[in-house]
Amino acid sequence: MKWNKFRIKTTTEAEDIVCSSLMDLGIQGVEVEDKIPLTQRDKEQMFVDILPEFGEDDGVAYISFYLEEEEDKGRILALVREELEDIGTYVNVGAAEIEESQTEDVDWVNNWKQYFHQFTIDDVLIIPSWEDVQPEDEDKMIIHIDPGTAFGTGMHETTQLCIRQIRKYVTEDTEILDVGCGSGILGMLALKFGAKHSVGTDLDPCAIDATHENMEVNGIRKDQYQVMIGNIIDDQQIQDAVGYEKYDMVAANILADVLVPLTPVICHHLKSGGIYITSGIIDDKEETVVEAVKAAGLEVLEVNHQGEWVSVTARKM
Repeated sequence: MKWNKFRIKTTTEAEDIVCSSLMDLGIQGVEVEDKIPLTQRDKEQMFVDILPEFGEDDGVAYISFYLEEEEDKGRILALVREELEDIGTYVNVGAAEIEESQTEDVDWVNNWKQYFHQFTIDDVLIIPSWEDVQPEDEDKMIIHIDPGTAFGTGMHETTQLCIRQIRKYVTEDTEILDVGCGSGILGMLALKFGAKHSVGTDLDPCAIDATHENMEVNGIRKDQYQVMIGNIIDDQQIQDAVGYEKYDMVAANILADVLVPLTPVICHHLKSGGIYITSGIIDDKEETVVEAVKAAGLEVLEVNHQGEWVSVTARKM
Protein backbone atom coordinates (compact mmCIF):
# COMPACT_ATOMS: atom_id res chain seq x y z
CA MET A 1 0.00 0.00 0.00
CA LYS A 2 1.09 3.54 -0.70
CA TRP A 3 0.36 6.51 1.54
CA ASN A 4 -0.21 10.14 0.70
CA LYS A 5 1.91 12.37 2.92
CA PHE A 6 0.97 15.99 3.56
CA ARG A 7 3.41 18.41 5.16
CA ILE A 8 2.09 21.75 6.39
CA LYS A 9 4.51 24.64 6.76
CA THR A 10 3.33 26.80 9.65
CA THR A 11 4.68 28.54 12.76
CA THR A 12 5.70 27.30 16.19
CA GLU A 13 3.13 29.71 17.58
CA ALA A 14 0.34 27.89 15.76
CA GLU A 15 1.59 24.28 15.83
CA ASP A 16 -0.39 23.11 18.89
CA ILE A 17 -3.62 24.59 17.55
CA VAL A 18 -3.03 23.11 14.10
CA CYS A 19 -2.34 19.66 15.58
CA SER A 20 -5.50 19.85 17.67
CA SER A 21 -7.54 20.88 14.65
CA LEU A 22 -6.18 17.96 12.60
CA MET A 23 -7.15 15.56 15.36
CA ASP A 24 -10.64 17.09 15.44
CA LEU A 25 -10.87 16.24 11.74
CA GLY A 26 -10.08 12.61 12.54
CA ILE A 27 -6.44 12.75 11.48
CA GLN A 28 -4.26 10.80 13.90
CA GLY A 29 -0.52 10.41 14.43
CA VAL A 30 0.80 13.75 13.21
CA GLU A 31 4.55 14.44 13.08
CA VAL A 32 5.89 17.78 14.28
CA GLU A 33 9.27 19.24 13.29
CA ASP A 34 10.50 22.45 14.89
CA LYS A 35 13.59 23.93 16.54
CA ILE A 36 12.08 24.96 19.85
CA PRO A 37 14.70 24.48 22.60
CA LEU A 38 13.91 21.92 25.28
CA THR A 39 12.65 23.26 28.59
CA GLN A 40 14.25 22.16 31.84
CA ARG A 41 11.19 19.98 32.45
CA ASP A 42 11.64 18.36 29.04
CA LYS A 43 15.26 17.57 29.85
CA GLU A 44 14.36 16.08 33.22
CA GLN A 45 11.93 13.72 31.47
CA MET A 46 14.36 12.65 28.73
CA PHE A 47 16.21 9.77 30.38
CA VAL A 48 18.02 8.95 27.14
CA ASP A 49 21.50 8.37 25.82
CA ILE A 50 21.81 11.54 23.74
CA LEU A 51 20.26 14.98 23.92
CA PRO A 52 18.78 15.86 20.52
CA GLU A 53 20.61 18.66 18.76
CA PHE A 54 18.60 21.67 17.64
CA GLY A 55 19.55 24.61 15.49
CA GLU A 56 18.46 28.10 16.37
CA ASP A 57 14.68 28.45 16.70
CA ASP A 58 13.46 30.11 13.49
CA GLY A 59 9.76 30.11 14.39
CA VAL A 60 8.95 27.63 11.62
CA ALA A 61 7.14 24.36 12.24
CA TYR A 62 6.29 21.52 9.86
CA ILE A 63 3.34 19.28 10.66
CA SER A 64 2.93 16.09 8.62
CA PHE A 65 0.07 13.64 8.39
CA TYR A 66 -0.69 10.58 6.24
CA LEU A 67 -3.77 9.40 4.36
CA GLU A 68 -4.37 6.04 2.72
CA GLU A 69 -4.71 6.13 -1.05
CA GLU A 70 -8.38 5.26 -0.97
CA GLU A 71 -9.26 8.08 1.42
CA ASP A 72 -10.96 11.14 -0.03
CA LYS A 73 -7.93 13.39 0.11
CA GLY A 74 -9.64 16.17 -1.79
CA ARG A 75 -12.37 16.50 0.80
CA ILE A 76 -9.96 16.19 3.73
CA LEU A 77 -7.51 18.72 2.28
CA ALA A 78 -10.33 21.16 1.72
CA LEU A 79 -11.29 20.81 5.39
CA VAL A 80 -7.65 21.23 6.47
CA ARG A 81 -7.31 24.42 4.42
CA GLU A 82 -10.53 25.76 5.92
CA GLU A 83 -9.16 25.08 9.40
CA LEU A 84 -5.86 26.81 8.60
CA GLU A 85 -7.71 29.82 7.23
CA ASP A 86 -9.86 30.00 10.36
CA ILE A 87 -6.85 29.63 12.70
CA GLY A 88 -5.10 32.37 10.73
CA THR A 89 -7.73 34.89 11.84
CA TYR A 90 -6.38 34.84 15.40
CA VAL A 91 -2.91 33.24 15.23
CA ASN A 92 -0.02 33.66 12.79
CA VAL A 93 -0.03 30.43 10.78
CA GLY A 94 2.79 31.53 8.48
CA ALA A 95 2.78 30.30 4.89
CA ALA A 96 0.28 27.53 5.67
CA GLU A 97 1.54 25.74 2.55
CA ILE A 98 0.75 22.05 2.14
CA GLU A 99 3.33 19.93 0.36
CA GLU A 100 2.12 16.58 -0.97
CA SER A 101 4.19 13.47 -1.60
CA GLN A 102 3.70 9.73 -1.74
CA THR A 103 5.45 7.09 0.30
CA GLU A 104 5.48 3.31 0.20
CA ASP A 105 3.86 1.40 3.01
CA VAL A 106 6.36 1.14 5.85
CA ASP A 107 6.55 -1.24 8.77
CA TRP A 108 6.98 1.61 11.25
CA VAL A 109 7.65 -0.74 14.18
CA ASN A 110 10.34 -2.87 12.55
CA ASN A 111 11.94 -0.67 9.89
CA TRP A 112 14.61 0.60 12.30
CA LYS A 113 16.06 -2.93 12.57
CA GLN A 114 18.12 -2.39 9.41
CA TYR A 115 20.30 0.02 11.40
CA PHE A 116 21.05 -2.18 14.42
CA HIS A 117 23.48 -5.08 14.06
CA GLN A 118 25.51 -7.17 16.49
CA PHE A 119 28.69 -5.68 17.92
CA THR A 120 31.10 -6.20 20.79
CA ILE A 121 32.13 -4.18 23.81
CA ASP A 122 35.40 -5.75 24.90
CA ASP A 123 34.42 -9.45 25.27
CA VAL A 124 30.66 -8.84 25.44
CA LEU A 125 28.63 -9.57 22.30
CA ILE A 126 25.43 -7.55 22.02
CA ILE A 127 23.14 -9.05 19.43
CA PRO A 128 19.54 -8.51 18.29
CA SER A 129 17.12 -11.42 18.07
CA TRP A 130 17.06 -11.36 14.26
CA GLU A 131 20.78 -12.15 13.94
CA ASP A 132 22.75 -15.34 14.70
CA VAL A 133 25.80 -15.75 16.90
CA GLN A 134 28.79 -16.59 14.74
CA PRO A 135 31.01 -19.56 15.70
CA GLU A 136 33.95 -17.29 16.49
CA ASP A 137 31.82 -15.38 19.02
CA GLU A 138 30.42 -18.33 20.95
CA ASP A 139 33.00 -17.95 23.74
CA LYS A 140 31.96 -14.33 24.41
CA MET A 141 29.50 -13.15 27.02
CA ILE A 142 26.30 -12.84 24.98
CA ILE A 143 23.38 -10.53 25.65
CA HIS A 144 20.38 -10.24 23.38
CA ILE A 145 18.98 -6.72 23.00
CA ASP A 146 15.98 -5.62 21.00
CA PRO A 147 15.63 -1.94 21.87
CA GLY A 148 12.24 -1.56 20.22
CA THR A 149 10.86 1.89 20.98
CA ALA A 150 13.09 2.33 24.04
CA PHE A 151 16.58 3.76 24.14
CA GLY A 152 19.75 1.87 24.93
CA THR A 153 21.45 -0.68 22.69
CA GLY A 154 24.97 -0.25 24.02
CA MET A 155 26.18 1.24 20.75
CA HIS A 156 26.56 4.76 22.10
CA GLU A 157 29.73 5.84 23.89
CA THR A 158 27.82 6.88 27.01
CA THR A 159 26.36 3.40 27.46
CA GLN A 160 29.73 1.76 26.87
CA LEU A 161 31.33 3.98 29.51
CA CYS A 162 28.66 2.85 31.99
CA ILE A 163 29.05 -0.81 31.10
CA ARG A 164 32.79 -0.76 31.71
CA GLN A 165 32.40 1.01 35.06
CA ILE A 166 29.67 -1.36 36.21
CA ARG A 167 31.86 -4.33 35.38
CA LYS A 168 34.79 -2.78 37.23
CA TYR A 169 32.94 -2.22 40.50
CA VAL A 170 30.27 -4.95 40.58
CA THR A 171 30.49 -7.79 43.13
CA GLU A 172 28.36 -10.84 43.84
CA ASP A 173 26.58 -8.84 46.57
CA THR A 174 25.78 -5.82 44.41
CA GLU A 175 22.27 -4.43 44.45
CA ILE A 176 22.13 -1.99 41.51
CA LEU A 177 19.65 0.73 40.58
CA ASP A 178 19.58 1.96 36.96
CA VAL A 179 17.84 5.33 36.64
CA GLY A 180 16.44 5.67 33.12
CA CYS A 181 16.78 1.98 32.30
CA GLY A 182 15.64 2.22 28.65
CA SER A 183 16.03 -1.24 27.12
CA GLY A 184 17.32 -2.64 30.44
CA ILE A 185 20.81 -3.27 29.12
CA LEU A 186 22.73 -1.96 32.15
CA GLY A 187 20.69 -3.83 34.74
CA MET A 188 20.89 -7.06 32.74
CA LEU A 189 24.62 -6.79 32.14
CA ALA A 190 25.16 -6.10 35.83
CA LEU A 191 23.49 -9.44 36.54
CA LYS A 192 25.61 -11.11 33.85
CA PHE A 193 28.69 -9.61 35.54
CA GLY A 194 27.63 -11.21 38.83
CA ALA A 195 25.38 -8.68 40.61
CA LYS A 196 22.81 -10.06 43.03
CA HIS A 197 19.80 -7.97 41.98
CA SER A 198 18.85 -5.10 39.66
CA VAL A 199 16.17 -2.42 39.83
CA GLY A 200 15.39 -0.08 36.94
CA THR A 201 13.24 3.03 36.67
CA ASP A 202 12.09 4.93 33.61
CA LEU A 203 9.49 7.51 32.66
CA ASP A 204 8.43 5.77 29.45
CA PRO A 205 6.10 2.72 29.57
CA CYS A 206 7.79 1.56 26.33
CA ALA A 207 11.03 1.17 28.31
CA ILE A 208 9.34 -1.09 30.83
CA ASP A 209 7.90 -3.28 28.08
CA ALA A 210 11.24 -3.39 26.23
CA THR A 211 13.11 -4.33 29.41
CA HIS A 212 10.69 -7.16 30.21
CA GLU A 213 11.00 -8.51 26.67
CA ASN A 214 14.80 -8.36 26.78
CA MET A 215 14.85 -10.03 30.18
CA GLU A 216 12.83 -12.92 28.80
CA VAL A 217 15.13 -13.58 25.84
CA ASN A 218 18.16 -13.41 28.16
CA GLY A 219 16.69 -15.82 30.71
CA ILE A 220 16.49 -13.18 33.45
CA ARG A 221 13.65 -13.65 35.92
CA LYS A 222 11.48 -10.85 37.24
CA ASP A 223 12.66 -11.59 40.77
CA GLN A 224 16.19 -10.77 39.55
CA TYR A 225 15.35 -7.47 37.88
CA GLN A 226 12.47 -5.24 38.94
CA VAL A 227 11.45 -2.33 36.70
CA MET A 228 9.04 0.48 37.48
CA ILE A 229 7.71 3.71 35.97
CA GLY A 230 8.36 7.04 37.67
CA ASN A 231 10.59 10.07 38.07
CA ILE A 232 12.81 9.44 41.06
CA ILE A 233 13.85 13.10 41.18
CA ASP A 234 10.54 14.44 42.45
CA ASP A 235 8.10 11.53 42.82
CA GLN A 236 7.87 10.49 46.47
CA GLN A 237 5.99 7.34 45.56
CA ILE A 238 8.74 6.06 43.29
CA GLN A 239 11.41 7.07 45.81
CA ASP A 240 9.67 4.99 48.46
CA ALA A 241 9.20 2.06 46.09
CA VAL A 242 12.88 2.07 45.13
CA GLY A 243 13.95 2.14 48.77
CA TYR A 244 16.48 4.12 50.83
CA GLU A 245 20.15 3.42 51.63
CA LYS A 246 19.68 0.15 49.81
CA TYR A 247 21.96 0.17 46.78
CA ASP A 248 25.60 -0.76 46.42
CA MET A 249 25.58 0.86 42.98
CA VAL A 250 23.47 3.39 41.08
CA ALA A 251 23.92 3.95 37.35
CA ALA A 252 22.49 6.98 35.58
CA ASN A 253 23.17 7.28 31.85
CA ILE A 254 21.10 10.38 31.26
CA LEU A 255 22.09 14.01 30.64
CA ALA A 256 24.10 16.54 32.62
CA ASP A 257 21.04 18.74 33.10
CA VAL A 258 19.21 15.80 34.70
CA LEU A 259 22.19 14.49 36.66
CA VAL A 260 22.52 17.78 38.56
CA PRO A 261 19.10 17.56 40.30
CA LEU A 262 19.24 13.76 40.41
CA THR A 263 22.52 13.42 42.31
CA PRO A 264 21.48 14.77 45.75
CA VAL A 265 18.34 12.60 45.56
CA ILE A 266 20.31 9.46 44.70
CA CYS A 267 22.48 9.90 47.80
CA HIS A 268 19.47 8.84 49.89
CA HIS A 269 19.20 5.57 47.99
CA LEU A 270 22.88 4.61 48.08
CA LYS A 271 24.41 2.65 50.92
CA SER A 272 27.44 4.10 52.67
CA GLY A 273 30.35 3.22 50.39
CA GLY A 274 28.00 2.78 47.43
CA ILE A 275 29.19 3.54 43.90
CA TYR A 276 27.48 6.16 41.73
CA ILE A 277 28.16 5.82 37.98
CA THR A 278 27.04 8.66 35.73
CA SER A 279 27.27 9.09 31.99
CA GLY A 280 25.49 10.87 29.15
CA ILE A 281 27.69 13.91 29.81
CA ILE A 282 28.97 15.92 26.86
CA ASP A 283 32.56 17.03 27.50
CA ASP A 284 31.79 20.70 28.10
CA LYS A 285 29.42 19.69 30.92
CA GLU A 286 32.05 17.62 32.75
CA GLU A 287 32.84 20.20 35.41
CA THR A 288 29.14 20.88 36.01
CA VAL A 289 28.52 17.24 36.91
CA VAL A 290 31.74 16.88 38.90
CA GLU A 291 30.78 19.90 41.01
CA ALA A 292 27.25 18.56 41.53
CA VAL A 293 28.67 15.23 42.68
CA LYS A 294 31.02 16.93 45.13
CA ALA A 295 28.28 19.27 46.37
CA ALA A 296 26.18 16.19 47.23
CA GLY A 297 28.99 14.99 49.50
CA LEU A 298 30.24 12.21 47.22
CA GLU A 299 33.88 11.38 46.59
CA VAL A 300 34.87 11.47 42.92
CA LEU A 301 36.79 8.28 42.07
CA GLU A 302 37.18 8.47 38.30
CA VAL A 303 36.43 10.66 35.32
CA ASN A 304 36.56 8.71 32.06
CA HIS A 305 36.23 9.85 28.46
CA GLN A 306 35.20 8.22 25.21
CA GLY A 307 34.94 10.44 22.18
CA GLU A 308 33.29 13.67 23.30
CA TRP A 309 31.44 11.94 26.15
CA VAL A 310 32.27 11.70 29.85
CA SER A 311 31.50 9.35 32.71
CA VAL A 312 31.94 10.37 36.35
CA THR A 313 32.19 7.66 38.99
CA ALA A 314 31.85 8.55 42.66
CA ARG A 315 31.41 6.94 46.08
CA LYS A 316 29.14 7.78 48.98
CA MET A 317 31.37 8.33 51.99
